[in-house]
Amino acid sequence: MKKITILLLTIITFIACSKNEDTDTIDIPTNQPERPIAQLLPNLTDLNLFVGDIKDLVPSQYAFIYDLNTPLFSDYAHKERFIVLPEGETLTAVGNGMPDFPDNSIIVKTFYFNYDENDLSQGRKIIETRVLIKENGSWLAGDYHWNDTQTQAVLENNAATVPVTFINKAGATLNIDYQIPSNLDCVTCHNNNNQVKPLGPKLRSINFNNQLQTLISNNQITGITDVTTITTLPNWEDDVNYTLEERARAYFDVNCASCHQPGGYCDVQTTLDFRFETPYGNTSIFEHKSEINARMANYQELFSMPLLGTTFVHTEGYYLIKTYLNSL
Repeated sequence: MKKITILLLTIITFIACSKNEDTDTIDIPTNQPERPIAQLLPNLTDLNLFVGDIKDLVPSQYAFIYDLNTPLFSDYAHKERFIVLPEGETLTAVGNGMPDFPDNSIIVKTFYFNYDENDLSQGRKIIETRVLIKENGSWLAGDYHWNDTQTQAVLENNAATVPVTFINKAGATLNIDYQIPSNLDCVTCHNNNNQVKPLGPKLRSINFNNQLQTLISNNQITGITDVTTITTLPNWEDDVNYTLEERARAYFDVNCASCHQPGGYCDVQTTLDFRFETPYGNTSIFEHKSEINARMANYQELFSMPLLGTTFVHTEGYYLIKTYLNSL
C-alpha cells in the first residue's frame, strides 16, 4: 500500500508541474506526424509522403504543394505535385530557373486519370508516383507503380503498360494504353550533361496563383524577396494574355526542351534549342519547321515527338504548334 501511495503522489506531482501557469490547464503532449523519408524504399507508404488513406493523395504537412503554369502533356493524365524540404532548410533562388535544393529534398509527382471528367464522384485511377531525391549533391530517380486496389505503390525499374478508360470533358470515351517509363527513360529526359536534374519546379513555371509568394512568406526560399523580379512562363492555353509565339514557345519549352537544349539527350543529334529564353534566331525552329510538323502530326513510336511520355497526338497542342509554324 505504501508503494501505491508513493506512486500516486508522484503522478499528481508530475501533473501539477505540467500545468500551464497562464491558463491553469494541463499541457498534454501531441504526437507530431513522422517526417517524410528521403530514401527510395520498396513501398511508397514507407516514405511517409502521404497521410491517411494513401489513395486520397493527401500530402504530408511538411510538403509544399505546387502546380505549373504550362504542364507537360502525358496522354491527358492529371498530376499532383509537391516538394518536401529537410527540416530547417530552404530553396535558394537561381534567377528565373530551377532553384537550388538542399540535400535530402524530395520532389513528388503522382499521375492519375478521373474515370469521368464531368462527374468526379466516379473516382479515379492512380497510375504512378515519380520521386526525385537529392543525395550528396546528386538526384536519384524512382518510380512507384500503383496496384489495382489503390492501396500501395511499389518501386519498379522497368517500364509497364496500364490500360485506362475514361470519359473526357466532351463526353467521349477514351481508351489509353498508358506507358509508365522505365528508370532509364526517366533518366533520359532528366539528364543534362550526365547529371540527373529536376524539370518542373522552375521559378518562372510556378510564379502564378501566389505560389512563389507563399514560398517566400513561409521562409522556404532564400535569394528572392520580390516576385515581380521573376518572369512567368506563359500558359499555352491562354490566348488572351499571350501571343501565339509566346504560347508555342512555352509549349516547346515544357514538352521538348528537356532533350532539345545544350547538354540534353538530343544535343548532339540536332541544333534545335526549345528553351523559352533562347532567342528565336538561335532555336533553329524555322530551319526545322517541316520536320517538327511531321513528328507531331501523327503518332509513330520512336519517331513522333515528344519521344517519351505520350502514345498519341495531343490534338490541342499540335493545333497550336501547327498554327505557329505556319505563321513563320
